[in-house]
Amino acid sequence: MLKTREELESLRQTYACSVKCEKKRILVCAETGCIASGSLKVYDSFVKILKDKGIDCTTELAEGVSHEGAIGVKRSACHGFCELGPLVRIEPEGILYTKVKPEDCEEIIEASIIGDGVAERLIYNRNGVKAAKQEDIPFYKKQTRVVREHCGHIDATSVKEYIAAGGYKALEKALFEMTPADILDEIDKSALRGRGGGGFPTGRKWRQVAGQKEPVHYVVCNGDEGDPGAFMDRSIMEGDPHRMLEGMMIAAYAVGAKEAYIYVRAEYPMAVSRLQNAINQAEELGIIGENVLGTDFSIKFHINKGAGAFVCGEGSALTASIEGKRGMPRVKPPRTVEQGLFEKPTVLNNVETYANVPSIIENGADWYLGIGPANSPGTKAFALTGNIQNTGLIEVPMGTTLRDVIFDIGGGMRDGKQFKAVQIGGPSGGCLVTKDLDMPLDFDSLKKVGAMIGSGGLVVMDEDTCMVEVARFFMNFTQNESCGKCVPCREGTKRMLEILERIVAGNGRDGDIELLLELADTISNTALCGLGKTAAMPVVSTIKNFREEYEAHIYQKKCPAGQCKKLVTYQIDPELCKGCSKCARNCPVGAISGEIKSPFVIDTSKCIKCGACASACNFGAVKEV
Repeated sequence: MLKTREELESLRQTYACSVKCEKKRILVCAETGCIASGSLKVYDSFVKILKDKGIDCTTELAEGVSHEGAIGVKRSACHGFCELGPLVRIEPEGILYTKVKPEDCEEIIEASIIGDGVAERLIYNRNGVKAAKQEDIPFYKKQTRVVREHCGHIDATSVKEYIAAGGYKALEKALFEMTPADILDEIDKSALRGRGGGGFPTGRKWRQVAGQKEPVHYVVCNGDEGDPGAFMDRSIMEGDPHRMLEGMMIAAYAVGAKEAYIYVRAEYPMAVSRLQNAINQAEELGIIGENVLGTDFSIKFHINKGAGAFVCGEGSALTASIEGKRGMPRVKPPRTVEQGLFEKPTVLNNVETYANVPSIIENGADWYLGIGPANSPGTKAFALTGNIQNTGLIEVPMGTTLRDVIFDIGGGMRDGKQFKAVQIGGPSGGCLVTKDLDMPLDFDSLKKVGAMIGSGGLVVMDEDTCMVEVARFFMNFTQNESCGKCVPCREGTKRMLEILERIVAGNGRDGDIELLLELADTISNTALCGLGKTAAMPVVSTIKNFREEYEAHIYQKKCPAGQCKKLVTYQIDPELCKGCSKCARNCPVGAISGEIKSPFVIDTSKCIKCGACASACNFGAVKEV
């Protein structure tokens, strides 16, 4: 049990020395994506092969035991390039191996552990670009890691490795060199804005809580990451949980809180497990608990699992859920900073926001202000998905352009397709198009064009995407997730969804576009919480940028992208048809007739538009029109 700052520093030097003693390190990604692809079997295979060869192998740092020249095998956090997992990094060379299988481990050990070479077959090789070192891969070149600086470099399950890498230094500085007022000033000066979506100034929020006369204050972390395709917060909770805990402890010290709550989706079992493991480890060392490091500061952590309600990402609904009530937002004021959890003043930030705090306290606000634009400094993590070459988790300076993200980091569109749009901010965000490619990604720039960063989801779409269907998909999600408390959201989103479903089914009517916009305006102006107020953004932004697609669906009964099956008509080109009858034999409803060796014909009144005929034809005679 550590009782002084000096004891922690001594332990840090011990652990750092243990890391330096390792000749090389094999870092196997052990987060959800790579584990699903078999990375834990890869990890076990490395350990077994090294031991069979009689090579000293360490899986965790040990105190008072020399492992000079040993090979460290570690379960690391997410490297980011998820589609190429399982990923394995070799240090100190920085070699990154992709799609590693257990049977590849022997080859890697022979090439990069016993020898100083590279197993060429397993390195990055795409579009004529080969790279052995991670930093040379185009996907990583324009990234800047602040929040995720440890991810892929330390054991994600070890407090020892976090401490060895400088972990909890910021907490030391806060407790021994700064007053709560100093911390508030530093966070204020840094201009850190909440990474949960709204971009509210973090320092202002903390100061408002610290200034409340009520003596009991709470610190709460929102780990209820609900946007489709988003996994930034999960990666931090799974891969660097101590960093988030350290940020929360600094916040608690600054605002006078003695209890901290972490609200995590129950669908994130590994995040819950690793957070609890991290809390237990820190408690055993005395970093969490009573009189931390011999000071007057005490802190207790609680983990609460959410049932998966998207609305519980909203502050008042989240705190209600922690209290054991139904997760529903309430009317404001009072705000969370005045009456939050258990009706006490509460600091509520998301995972990524807290994970920024240790670097700001350790390096200073001026350092942080040097990254990104003045109005939105720092970095932002994004989950990059969709019709794009490189998918995964990235972290870039605020102000990075969409073009850099999509075409440099993301590698451009798949299969030579043209870029069409990107949905940013999930169900609460909007779509950006070609004219927006050079716009900087920051809070204020996106707000001007009717979009928002949200939690950080980026879904990239190509020319074959139907934007009306995209709007319907997100409206369906939002309508399902509405808590039902307020009429605008409960009924308004339902009416909008009904209209969109009619349109994609070929039953759109004159005036539908205007009615969608009218409903959107009413909902955004009258809904109770942020979910309702932003629910219509995907619809409004797609109408704004792709109104002609809506009009084609409504007036011409056609889907320009050919994705809405109920608007597709199949015809047989008589010049290409060989009269083989294969299309007729595969039609489940007998809608195709004709004679052998003569062109066949589709009865459109019987056709159910299943596409079986097109799939069966070997001559390309069946066409969508």
